[in-house]
Amino acid sequence: MDLNLVVLAGTISTEPDVRTFTSGSTLIRYLVTVRTTEPRRRVDVVPVTLWDPGPDDLAAIGDARGRGVWVAGAIQRRFWSGDDGRASRIEVIAHEVRIRDDAVVMGEQPEPA
Repeated sequence: MDLNLVVLAGTISTEPDVRTFTSGSTLIRYLVTVRTTEPRRRVDVVPVTLWDPGPDDLAAIGDARGRGVWVAGAIQRRFWSGDDGRASRIEVIAHEVRIRDDAVVMGEQPEPA
């Protein structure tokens, strides 16, 4: 059995890009910074695309930059031809995007209510 599933937690790097096409489809493109320490320290910026977002997704993007986010989706490689030949990029096609409360920081627990 093959399974293409990715779950990531990170920080939204820039204001999300919202595009609506003539077909009526809408997408939100996020750039998510993910920091890791194992096997070595590194920072990656992962492009995440959410197609046909719901009203809650659209309402949450106004102040999204710098906030934590959880993403569940699948990895996809996109190919295109340009002046320098054929190119590709890996991105996450999201099934679910949840922007976390500002108070939530990776590795810390929120204060009990």
